[in-house]
Amino acid sequence: MLQGLRVLDFTRVLAGPYCTAMLADLGAEVIKVEPPQGDDQRHMGRMVQGESTNFILNNRGKKSVRLDLKHAEGQRIARELAARSDVVIENFKPGVADRLGIGYAELAGRKPDLVYCSISGFGQNGPNAGRPSYDVVAQAMSGMMSLTGEADGAPTLIGESVGDICAGMFAAWGIMAALYDRERSGRGRHIDVAMFDALLAMQPTALAQYLFGGVPPVRVGNRHPLSSPFGAYAARDGHLVIAAANDKLFQAVADTIGRPDLPADPRFGSDGERSRNDAELRPLIEAWSTTQSVEEAVAALTRAGVPAAPIQDTAQAIDSEQARVRRLATRALHPVLGEVELVEQPVHFSGVARGRLDGAPTLGQHSASVLAEVLGMDAAAIDGLRAAGVI
Repeated sequence: MLQGLRVLDFTRVLAGPYCTAMLADLGAEVIKVEPPQGDDQRHMGRMVQGESTNFILNNRGKKSVRLDLKHAEGQRIARELAARSDVVIENFKPGVADRLGIGYAELAGRKPDLVYCSISGFGQNGPNAGRPSYDVVAQAMSGMMSLTGEADGAPTLIGESVGDICAGMFAAWGIMAALYDRERSGRGRHIDVAMFDALLAMQPTALAQYLFGGVPPVRVGNRHPLSSPFGAYAARDGHLVIAAANDKLFQAVADTIGRPDLPADPRFGSDGERSRNDAELRPLIEAWSTTQSVEEAVAALTRAGVPAAPIQDTAQAIDSEQARVRRLATRALHPVLGEVELVEQPVHFSGVARGRLDGAPTLGQHSASVLAEVLGMDAAAIDGLRAAGVI
């Protein structure tokens, strides 16, 4: 679907690479420009045969150009590549791209229809714009971390780098919107995406409580802050989740656990009352669920039409029949590791086959071919750049 779209990718670690991997999955040509030492993520996480598996997962389908942007000739080449690209994306600290001669003003002055996306911790303006940020900082400052964990426990990190991932997804969405607008207007745009903004925007339930109630939301543990029974409940051999957010579903829960009288109790007569009296309702449900295995409890609730599920770990989820049928994972070839398993973007498009992924590149694997094919450089010029340490 994105065949013919060229993306020049100056990003590293996670937010930007996650964004450009989504574009590569749909056929965009993504040219990843890396410093001489490579993307930091090449040296992070689980290593196999000297290769970072984190990097492999998030840089599938890209071309790698090893380019020294501290060298004037490296900056010139970067500008030439940008002039032949549709999209440029960077996640430097604000101001760094300008200092390297590859900021929006410089590149858009040469190519007015360029779509340019900047991803950072706090955006291109505001009192925190120059502040360094990782996912943990974004989770902490956005309010997301304050909502996660047990009510009487400490604020807890979400178990994945959601600040990076959400910023990457919003960036991909913003890039596609800008490209659609370019088809009509002929103009490019500068897209400013912040991890802080992305995580704050991902909190509609918490924001509804504060903006319309005036009370800052608090941690409530493994339950929904506004509905009940809605959350995790103990079983004989583990935990399951139940999601019954209306009166009909609550009646089905009550019937299943052998307490059809509960909806008539004033404490449990509406979703709001059930939520306010969750501490009284929970033990009544668990008096039944703790006599059942997780499998038995989920089966009984499901038969009654109540949304319920076991709590799977990541291995169970990716190895499940559901994930297999949905083709979330696929095999691809890596230059060093051979055949590896990758997870592509999750959206299904009619008429577009899934699973046609290329592996992540080795550092600088495509330097010569990109310079020859995109910029028309001959072998002598490329050899000269290599000898000078530019590539």
